[in-house]
Amino acid sequence: MMLENVLQGLTAGLLIGSVYALMCVGLGLIFGVMRVINFAQGEFLMLGMYGTLYAYTWLALGSILGPYVGPIVGALIAGVAVYFFGILLHRYLLVRVTGIRVAGSEGEGHYPQLILTLGLSLILANAGLIFFGSTPENIRTPLSASAWEIGPFAGELSVFLNKARSVAFLVSVAVAVVLFFFITRTRIGKMLRAAADNPEAALYMGIDVERAHRIAFGLGCAITALAGGLVATYYPFQPYVGLEFVIIMYAGVVLGGMGSIGGAFWGGLTIGLVQQLSTLMLPVQLQNTAIFVVFLLIMMLRPEGLFGRNVERA
Repeated sequence: MMLENVLQGLTAGLLIGSVYALMCVGLGLIFGVMRVINFAQGEFLMLGMYGTLYAYTWLALGSILGPYVGPIVGALIAGVAVYFFGILLHRYLLVRVTGIRVAGSEGEGHYPQLILTLGLSLILANAGLIFFGSTPENIRTPLSASAWEIGPFAGELSVFLNKARSVAFLVSVAVAVVLFFFITRTRIGKMLRAAADNPEAALYMGIDVERAHRIAFGLGCAITALAGGLVATYYPFQPYVGLEFVIIMYAGVVLGGMGSIGGAFWGGLTIGLVQQLSTLMLPVQLQNTAIFVVFLLIMMLRPEGLFGRNVERA
């Protein structure tokens, strides 16, 4: 029985952790390229949830595409919509407190960035309350309440995989792989990496750093919104749901290593595993406590994170 519980915890941790990892990748992309701590990232997750809900219901994606593909297409539509919303926010708000414009200023513009993104978080959450209401919602599909059974093997040992979480796992891994090749193999990806490594040198080489930051912010928001759409298929949500996940996102990014997109993915996956395995010994209410105990232990042994690097300053 103990072995079965451990295997069940591991599989559940991998399924949930993969979506956490995708959330962390969105936040990690914004910080890695722009060096902006975005307090509104949880609200972009919330917008992705509601965007997926309305795309799924208004466009009747469940009837047209079925319960497997319909929610995924809805999440992709929500991600695209949030991408353009993020582009607009950067164009008219964030560009004034980020990039070359604030280079050399006190704190490199981080103080106004913190206030701006915190204010944006409050505005989006309360606007969501006005437009969407406070009643918890979820995307009801047959997958949420059904599971695949793996086994039995070694006697009566079986592992159950929730179908909605399994589909979310596959999509999360696929998006992460596509993003990896996009960042490493495409011209835009090289532009983003150049702007992240040294924005002033990139500017002298003819790279539009402001455009790179705008694309990075839009992509980071879209990826987190897509993850929110996947979560919405098995988790109830309301306009303030972002606060429940933003702590996990920041913990995953710091755990993986600030500035490392791959580290953010593995950091989020680690948090999912710790969260689910902790329920074998602790009450559900103490899941986040277990996360931060492991987080503090790793920070004590490796302050730069699992995949971060120490930087020597002249």
